[in-house]
Amino acid sequence: MSTLDAPVTALKGVGEALAIKFGRLSIERVSDLLFHLPLRYQDRTRLTPMGTLRAGQEAVIEGEVTANDVVKGRRRSLLVRLRDASGIVSLRFFHFAPAQQQQLHVGARVRAFGEARAGATGLELYHPEYHLSGSGTPVDEHFTPIYPTTEGLNQLRFRALVQQALGLLEREPEALPEVLSDALRQRFGLPGLHASLALLHRPPPDTDIEQLGAGRHPATRRLALEELLAHRLSLREVRQRIQQDGAPELADGRGLQARFLTQLPFALTGAQQRVLEEIILDLARPAPMLRLVQGDVGSGKTVVAAMAALAALESNCQAAIMAPTEILAEQHYRSFKAWFEPLGIEVAWLAGKLKGKARLDAKAAIADGRARMVVGTHALFQDDVHFQRLGLAVIDEQHRFGVHQRLALREKGEAGGLTPHQLIMTATPIPRTLAMSAYADLDVSLIDELPPGRTPVKTVVVSDERRPEVVQRIERACGEGRQAYWVCTLIEESEALQCQAAEVTSAELTEALPQLAIGLVHGRMKAAEKAEVMAAFKEGGLDLLVATTVIEVGVDVPNASLMVIENPERLGLSQLHQLRGRVGRGSTESFCVLLYHPPLSKGSRQRLGVMRETSDGFRIAEKDLELRGPGEVLGTRQTGLAQMKIADLERDADLLDSVSALARALEGDSAAAAVLIRRWLGDAAGRYGQV
Repeated sequence: MSTLDAPVTALKGVGEALAIKFGRLSIERVSDLLFHLPLRYQDRTRLTPMGTLRAGQEAVIEGEVTANDVVKGRRRSLLVRLRDASGIVSLRFFHFAPAQQQQLHVGARVRAFGEARAGATGLELYHPEYHLSGSGTPVDEHFTPIYPTTEGLNQLRFRALVQQALGLLEREPEALPEVLSDALRQRFGLPGLHASLALLHRPPPDTDIEQLGAGRHPATRRLALEELLAHRLSLREVRQRIQQDGAPELADGRGLQARFLTQLPFALTGAQQRVLEEIILDLARPAPMLRLVQGDVGSGKTVVAAMAALAALESNCQAAIMAPTEILAEQHYRSFKAWFEPLGIEVAWLAGKLKGKARLDAKAAIADGRARMVVGTHALFQDDVHFQRLGLAVIDEQHRFGVHQRLALREKGEAGGLTPHQLIMTATPIPRTLAMSAYADLDVSLIDELPPGRTPVKTVVVSDERRPEVVQRIERACGEGRQAYWVCTLIEESEALQCQAAEVTSAELTEALPQLAIGLVHGRMKAAEKAEVMAAFKEGGLDLLVATTVIEVGVDVPNASLMVIENPERLGLSQLHQLRGRVGRGSTESFCVLLYHPPLSKGSRQRLGVMRETSDGFRIAEKDLELRGPGEVLGTRQTGLAQMKIADLERDADLLDSVSALARALEGDSAAAAVLIRRWLGDAAGRYGQV
């Protein structure tokens, strides 16, 4: 094993205690230090004349001590006056030792580095780094890196250890191989790996420091590209592993599909038909389908999933659809039961709330094949659930499950020696940049057309000082026979407080609107209670539903034409868009009122402005990515993306086409792929394939 591959304790001066601190920064091996890039840089490569110094400027100054006094003010301090040919600057120390005062005696020549601030004596440097200097002492040859660090690990020590690692790299260059050939680097205009690392840790004085700070320097871009490539190759390996397994070659299901379509009160849109054709082609192949279907709220993804399921059923296989919440799973169950039972297809339902004999009966029907269509929550993952012959696994709202869980259902079909086809659906539009990275192992289909007759939702942004007007608006809408939602958003990440807020709001609205039937749904209610309230709202027994964000996905009440979202500034754009999608599902003009609490931050104003201006889910998702970053947009469980070391999906989006081309160029080079994946993903390299 090379020294670079060794644990950080192989470096001089690093014991177990320091290794623990490095572990907090995900630095386990010596080479990890090389890929832990500086946050910013200081320019200590030149002396700044004191007369040209400005407040707020970081600089190296040098001069002779002309005064040295302990002064008493609000805080006792050591004040040292330093002079050069152009002016005078003070050094001020609030914490000092007698030896320090003696060292900085009148007549001593001192070089200091720090940030100039306006003080009582003019420009002052507070607690600067300094040393006694002789005439002609050289300045630093490189910009000084400032690293992201942790408690107990200061910058001087960090820099020294990085320099040690760079020295090892110079002595053992083969320990960190250059995977991209000269020809590939030339084709994509990339600098070498070792030269990039050396420059980023020791930038020469002619380097563009602003470009470095913005992550746009060619050396940073080279590393970001390689990291994105490693993630892409890792996902490709997952895909290849899955596709080595055989999958059932499914018929097109035209017989059952034709009978199903006659029940529907509408025709499929062109986009639904196109996506269905893509799915049918995949299902006919002997390798497992791995397809993501994106479609904005209300675009008809569930109908497409039903048509795909019928292809599996017509080929004597079972199909399963899994949803992230019991509310959404139960809605799917009602839809599939209404659609499939008239076709003679038994539909089973499995969720955490199903207990006792009902649960045993459902599991038995799934295991012996009587239940050909199965709908459920993540309860379908459980070890005691067995399918007779699972041909298609549909996962709805994939981003709620995380990277690994979307692979878990495949094991359920492997008992018969076949891997089920996988269809993943999301109504959260995923920006192209994220789709190319998070879902590089999937083929992507897009339902980019809404059914005819849908009326766009009008969005208004209103201060909560006008709450009484909003309550009157609800009264009018419900008086005209419509229904409304009032959504209480998350309070300080606490579900208990969130539910409490919903209960208080429900009580206030019940008092203000005694003539209306008002229901309440929140996350701490039992599943059966939630389902009962939701059913009453759907059937028109309730005028107004007060809810937490549990109603974000899957609730379909065409008669609901007004939604009020309280404190929308607490939510991301994609979540607001999902919530807004609960109205506008019928032909009546619908409204969404964003009831914010002033004052709004600049970011919140931007977000709410986007919601007012557009209902285009993809534009909203792109803006959400820009404002909040990939980890937040995809959800914190998507750790594979949220924890990239160097690459930034928003900043480096323009690299993704090069990443695709490089991945193709390395198609047959499994050794190069293994080196890159190990380098950038380390021991987590297999995480995408875990279930």
